[in-house]
Amino acid sequence: MAVKENVEKFITPIVNKLGIEVVEVAYEKKNNGMNLTIYIDKKGGVSLDDCEMVHHAIDEPLDELDPTSGKPYTLNVSSPGLDRPIVTDKDYERNVGETLEINTFKKVGTSKKFVGVLVGYDQDGVTIDVKGKPVTLDRKLISKATKYIEF
Repeated sequence: MAVKENVEKFITPIVNKLGIEVVEVAYEKKNNGMNLTIYIDKKGGVSLDDCEMVHHAIDEPLDELDPTSGKPYTLNVSSPGLDRPIVTDKDYERNVGETLEINTFKKVGTSKKFVGVLVGYDQDGVTIDVKGKPVTLDRKLISKATKYIEF
């Protein structure tokens, strides 16, 4: 099993007990060597204290698991960031009621860009409320979906 899948399976129950969700695990080379980054989230967002709490809770168990077979790595715990794409069912579930910006590969009606409140989703489509009107977009047509950031 690859490092990220092994780590995600191992730490998810530990992190869930803290009331926090593991969004993604990344294992990649950066300037300072190999980095194992755990992205976490919870309703209302995560704080620096949440990241520190998760880091403390998983550090020792990960040492015992030794997911990299003795190879050194830097452990990071982070929020997924506002600009992280929404892709999986878990991502959509976490963002029901949030305003999203969705871009499509080709025009749907007269537009390739939609901003609205996520009201529902299934394996085939995503429904957002655009100014009081429900718009359902085929998931295969979505090129990018993110939380809408208003400046």
